[in-house]
Amino acid sequence: MPAAPRGGRLVFHVFATLAEFIRELIVSGTREGLDAARTRGNVGGRPTVATPEIIRAARTLLPHPEQSITSIAKLLNVSPGTLYHHIPDLQEVRAAGRPAHSAGCRRSHRLQRALVTSP
Repeated sequence: MPAAPRGGRLVFHVFATLAEFIRELIVSGTREGLDAARTRGNVGGRPTVATPEIIRAARTLLPHPEQSITSIAKLLNVSPGTLYHHIPDLQEVRAAGRPAHSAGCRRSHRLQRALVTSP
């Protein structure tokens, strides 16, 4: 049997092992850097635009049918998707015509009522 395939396989395995080692060094360095940034108080990711004041203002405007969700979002300088994301019961608030309580509270009560009253 010729030595070239065996030698080629050896070189391949050596390079693969080196690549795996270098990758592990990069991953550990990245994790250490992120941990160091967290200890300094830096938080990764995109900052949120939905402050509690904006959500509160949106909840007061939502029950009014003359204002669309898009117009409320423009007024508060956020996207409609932001409102849908941060106010899970947005459609129910619109339909009820009154401000909602805590996020998800109405939904869980409605689900409990449905489970209790169902045959």
